[in-house]
Amino acid sequence: MQETDQSLQTLQDIKRMMERSSRFISLSGWSGISAGTCALIAAWVTSKRIDCWRIGDCLFPQLSGGGAADLKRDLFIIGGITFIAASVTAFIFTFVRSKKNGTPIWNLMVRRLMWSVMIPLLAGGCLLYRMIQLEQFELVAPGCLIIYGLALLNGSKYTLGEIRYLAIGQLILGIINLWMIGYGLHFWALGFGVLHIMYGIWMWFKYER
Repeated sequence: MQETDQSLQTLQDIKRMMERSSRFISLSGWSGISAGTCALIAAWVTSKRIDCWRIGDCLFPQLSGGGAADLKRDLFIIGGITFIAASVTAFIFTFVRSKKNGTPIWNLMVRRLMWSVMIPLLAGGCLLYRMIQLEQFELVAPGCLIIYGLALLNGSKYTLGEIRYLAIGQLILGIINLWMIGYGLHFWALGFGVLHIMYGIWMWFKYER
């Protein structure tokens, strides 16, 4: 019996070593929670800015402003701030977990993960920018979800497999949103906000609790 336990322990050690060498396993559940929280805050601020533009109901005087050009500028600013805040907080939590696990924050697997995610995001970003130029604003929110889902799915082979479920959730929401035009901000909040928080909580309970 003792020999069997030792053999199982040896196999588990070998499995952990193989995972460390072939996948980036230090993604923190708190990264997902923080990114989702940033997205929900951004969605709320965005809704208030759109209300200000449409009906003059300005909760934040500093977000008041004239026409569509001002609205577009402010939405870009909100999006940029959200991306930076989510990226910084996600990096901090992942860095802390990497130190705790004794795994490097930058190695071959991380580089492969980065490129596998960034290439779809960059290509998708060009597509979204062209949509905005052509004033196809109703397709921007579903486009964001679909492109992000494809990027996550492409990068999932270099990190924890559970991220595939997050990717599939983003894709499903994005596809549904293509046929529910006018609810883009709601789907955006569900995908980037609620799904990220649910994923983060799940990952925290499974790997970090």
